[in-house]
Amino acid sequence: MSDEHSEHVLSVVVCAAAPATHVETLVREALARDWTVQVIATPSARPFFNGATIEELAGSAVRSEYSAPGAPRSKLPEAIIVAPATFNTINQWALGISDTYALGILAEQTGLEIPIVVIPFVSEALAARTPFERSVKALRAEGVSVLLGPGGIRPHPVHTEAEHVSSFPWLIALDEVAGMTGFGL
Repeated sequence: MSDEHSEHVLSVVVCAAAPATHVETLVREALARDWTVQVIATPSARPFFNGATIEELAGSAVRSEYSAPGAPRSKLPEAIIVAPATFNTINQWALGISDTYALGILAEQTGLEIPIVVIPFVSEALAARTPFERSVKALRAEGVSVLLGPGGIRPHPVHTEAEHVSSFPWLIALDEVAGMTGFGL
């Protein structure tokens, strides 16, 4: 393995959905599995969790914006988890839109040999939309593991997101990454 990956860096991309309030669960478990974790948040996800707590746990800043030239950059990840992934992020990502730092990272890494695992958090109404179905299919065709449906998460009924926060399956993403990389089992 190259020196770039000797730390086993896991990037966690967090989107603005109700389970983001508990992203600490994923970070703690990834650290317990010996990953070096760096958290990237969409700009609208930042208010959903305590950034200072996540930064203290991970030992690095939560990133939402591009660095200025010459400033420290994110480490190259060995794997990426996008969770919770919103309807908006999934659709923009599949279309190649890169108007945020998080989408830019995903756009650059998709299709490479870096495993990317996604746990969507969407309502049944949004999941049934043709654009969303098309986006999930497109991401899967590019090698992204979208954990939606059997073996993953099921869309929740409209206006019930709060009822599904505590059961968000953070650990299946880590298990999927472990299966893809052979690390963190």
